[in-house]
Amino acid sequence: MAVQDNINPKQGVILRLKVIHKHYGSLHVLDGIDIELRQQEILTVLGPSGCGKTTLLRIVNGLISYDQGEVLFKGELDVKPRTEMAMVFQNFGLFPWKRLHQNIGYGLRIQRRSPAEIDKIVAHYINLVGLNGFEDNFPAELSGGMQQRAGLARALAAQPELLLMDEPFGALDALTREQLQDELLKINEAEPKTMIFITHSIDEALLLGDRVVLITPRPGRIRLQLETGFGRGRNLEAIRGSVHFQALRHYLWEALRNPNAELGPIPQFSGNLEGPNSDDLRAIRK
Repeated sequence: MAVQDNINPKQGVILRLKVIHKHYGSLHVLDGIDIELRQQEILTVLGPSGCGKTTLLRIVNGLISYDQGEVLFKGELDVKPRTEMAMVFQNFGLFPWKRLHQNIGYGLRIQRRSPAEIDKIVAHYINLVGLNGFEDNFPAELSGGMQQRAGLARALAAQPELLLMDEPFGALDALTREQLQDELLKINEAEPKTMIFITHSIDEALLLGDRVVLITPRPGRIRLQLETGFGRGRNLEAIRGSVHFQALRHYLWEALRNPNAELGPIPQFSGNLEGPNSDDLRAIRK
């Protein structure tokens, strides 16, 4: 699969997961997970409920241990939470007794940044996620979409190298979810991050991901990895209507629906402007 625009397959690897196994008692959750993540790549992880997606993310973040294998972050063994990583949860994770600006600046205060520096960084990210005017509101006074923007701003304010997103849009209505998908990509274009994005949604995995990893039902194994080929500056509405998107969506749907079936070849997208996909390619680039 061709890699588009500034997604360089030779770009430096920031994270390596080597043969990761995880058990909860007799329950085998992850079975030999091998992944390499490149700098500024968006990796979406797709799989059925209970396959170990969230467990994998928590292992990467050092929140839980693993039984076998290695997690290497920038070449170093990753065994504890790092300031270079930040996590965005599905349930927003905001403190209900703190105002918006206090929630967003929470991690910075833990890092013992100066009040002036905190105020400057918080103001920047409130503006970046479009929450100007709500700085003094409590979470209960914000909509679900606004709360998730706040959770994203809090993670970004910590200025991590690796952003870990655990189904952050899963609890939102369909319209808000699509809006935030588009906004997330715009934010990432303004301030590029390396990202692992967990989702149950095939559409979301393809729309946001440079690469999609499909995890099998428990015990979670990597069944396939595919490059989406959509590149940067992508137009999500045009992608949804493209032939290549529909082909990839059908392929992943069949792989999820029939976890034990033999898979055919992954639909290919040459990225050639003069080829049969030329209309698709012109449309999906903004």
